[in-house]
Amino acid sequence: MKLGLLILCCLIPATGTFGQSVVDNPLGDPSNPLVALDEASAALMGEGAEGRSRLLNILLMLTVLTLVPSVLLMCTCFTRVVIILGLLRQAIGTQGLPPGQVLTGLALFLSLYAMAPTLERVWSDGVQPFVSDEQPDYRVAWTNCERPMRDFMFAQIDATGGWSALYALLEHRGMDLTDPTIVAYDDVPTLTLVPAFMLSELRAAFIVGFKIALPFLVIDLVVSSILISMGMMMLPPVLVSLPFKLLLFVLVDGWTLLSVGILGQVADPLSSMIGGFG
Repeated sequence: MKLGLLILCCLIPATGTFGQSVVDNPLGDPSNPLVALDEASAALMGEGAEGRSRLLNILLMLTVLTLVPSVLLMCTCFTRVVIILGLLRQAIGTQGLPPGQVLTGLALFLSLYAMAPTLERVWSDGVQPFVSDEQPDYRVAWTNCERPMRDFMFAQIDATGGWSALYALLEHRGMDLTDPTIVAYDDVPTLTLVPAFMLSELRAAFIVGFKIALPFLVIDLVVSSILISMGMMMLPPVLVSLPFKLLLFVLVDGWTLLSVGILGQVADPLSSMIGGFG
């Protein structure tokens, strides 16, 4: 009994010491995750207007990154390029070759190559001044980024002759177009310009796709006629015409020819007419 009381008396001070070490863990201890979170928040927020500006820049950059895929599809020549490449694959008749990922990647980099001057203007006029706090107003930064993209879209609409789609959308909004020459480019809202641009890109892509499909259609017709005249009606013409179509495409260096042709169709926004509709 006395031995048990002696052991209990020895354990009581040790327990108090351990409890005190846990309770007295200082708030500033780096091992405390709450302190680490507090310090991270303070680093982001900073002090005063400078910290709020830094946090706002981060939020805006994250928002822009989420909108990049939509901008890529709607405001660049990516739509035209990927549709032309898809129609080429259908015309040759190779089914899943080249794979969709390959065509999408090729369309992406061709679009970036064609859009390089416009994207450089977007960066130098809008993004860089805003990030470096030369122009902290995000509304001005948005306008500076929007202007090069609008110039590009107007240039493509003018080059592809897609004014009819833009006129139809403007008339649907109630704008008087009895004399289109008095309507300035700045009078066209961006929300109207973007769908008009996409419609003009679809029109241009299908026109190019039709021109690409014609030679391969001729090969299919010739092969079908020969097979019918030979009485080989049970043999699918695609099996015979596919090697000839591939041979024709390789002999004319089709990939290079098509890529250069697509890039040549993209109009330079700096040389487009800025003013009223012509």
